[in-house]
Amino acid sequence: MGPGGRDLCVRFDGRDAGAVATYTGRDDPLWKEDVFEVFLAPGADAPTAYFEFEVNPLGALFDALIDSPNKSREGMRIGTEWDCPGFEARVTRREANWSASLRIPLDPLVRGTTPEAWRANFYRIDRGTADEFSSWSPTLRDPADFHVPDRFGVLRFPR
Repeated sequence: MGPGGRDLCVRFDGRDAGAVATYTGRDDPLWKEDVFEVFLAPGADAPTAYFEFEVNPLGALFDALIDSPNKSREGMRIGTEWDCPGFEARVTRREANWSASLRIPLDPLVRGTTPEAWRANFYRIDRGTADEFSSWSPTLRDPADFHVPDRFGVLRFPR
């Protein structure tokens, strides 16, 4: 948690000899290229709605409210009209790697008290000769699919 306990701060570091990134606009389809992603839902239960945050090597941001009534891509709606106030990322690119530090304000994601337990997953897509899909909590899908809320891990924020 960040200062005041109301921000989630996430840092990604990835080796990448040739970053693939052309998108620069807010809510562009960053997942088609190299990207770091965070999926986040308040509460301990596997969610049917969650938030998605992304950043690419150029610093472009994507945020959306995902409505997934079937907890799968079937019937899923991606609400890119939702923007998280205060969501930001800082990107550093070097010759053979790139990193990103994301700050995700939690207040816009909850009503009332911030819960102690959250469902979450963290992902990396590395595009290249052979695409690589990595996750903190493996989704066990082939082909790769990150929209599997039943496979999200649990984050606990001590009070």
